[in-house]
Amino acid sequence: MDFSFNDEQQMLLDTTRRLIAKDYTFAHRMKIREGADGWSRDTWMQLADLGLLALTIPEDDGGIGAGAIGAMLVSNAVGEGLLLEPFHASAIVATQAIVQIADSEQRARWLPALASGETIAVLAHDDAGKGIGVEATPDGSGWKLTGHKQAVYHGDIADLLLVSARIKGSDEVALFALPADTQGIPRHGYRTVDDQRAANLELKDVSASADTRLGGDAAAGLQTATDFGLAALCAEAVGALDRILAATIDYSRARNQFGVPIGSFQALQHRMADMLMYAEQARSMSYLATSRCTDADADVRRAALSAAKVSIGQAARFVGQQAVQIHGGMGMTDELDVSHYFKKLTAFELRGGTTDAHLRGYARGLSGK
Repeated sequence: MDFSFNDEQQMLLDTTRRLIAKDYTFAHRMKIREGADGWSRDTWMQLADLGLLALTIPEDDGGIGAGAIGAMLVSNAVGEGLLLEPFHASAIVATQAIVQIADSEQRARWLPALASGETIAVLAHDDAGKGIGVEATPDGSGWKLTGHKQAVYHGDIADLLLVSARIKGSDEVALFALPADTQGIPRHGYRTVDDQRAANLELKDVSASADTRLGGDAAAGLQTATDFGLAALCAEAVGALDRILAATIDYSRARNQFGVPIGSFQALQHRMADMLMYAEQARSMSYLATSRCTDADADVRRAALSAAKVSIGQAARFVGQQAVQIHGGMGMTDELDVSHYFKKLTAFELRGGTTDAHLRGYARGLSGK
């Protein structure tokens, strides 16, 4: 099969990589991580200036309309650079939720602000695999929202919270666009294992006007948006796999033991060959996820995404652990970028459903149960 990219797609990848190489070195990232905010507004605006925050916004809405392949390529570079900014949460998942669910007036209100970097939005949907977690009760012409959301990536820095809720007394799911300073939504922020920001949200009888609800029944649109986001997340992991593998190979050539580079030892050569095979399989499965993440058949889409998440999750664990072992004790030191790629890959296994959860889901799909 031909996996080459056209000129526009290759330009997206090259542009993002150049930005990271020039302005987002590992040393610079460490300074950002230790800053008060844990992310960089300047970098965010650089992404906006390059049009990357409008990446998945359709051209009819003023965006680039790069689609799933564009999202995959930029996400590859984001994973390579270990960006701390909320690219995946806002420019991919939240943007797609609005594209899929909002009406034309709501799209015109929110999409330009997301594309310009003026507004950061996050989707607060599934509560760590336990369900939606928020109930919406009709209240006059509006709604009352009560419940909680856990582990909302970048939920503590967002300007706009896209909160899913189940309508009381029905199976209908709604999505509400709530400004982050809405009364009754305390946000408990923290740093994740991979140095991203996240928050637990509590909604205490939050008043939501009728116009905050995006579209109608949001269940199908939310599934489409999160599937699109999962494919992009897989691409991020592939970018991290590429970098941790390259760092390990370079280290094996530079580190001498018994007067020779450790990369000359046959046992380590076999181990790194296995790492390469896992990484290449992960890349192929990322291509599968990207090609299927917009499929109209939800069952086909979910099967491909689960298969990709399982395969890339297994690669993340194997390649990450082997890289740390080959580096020895220094492989887990904070000063070495390998430890940060390892944490990124560890977090990937848990985000968007664990490897085991997707494996069980895939098996149920095959059995028809």
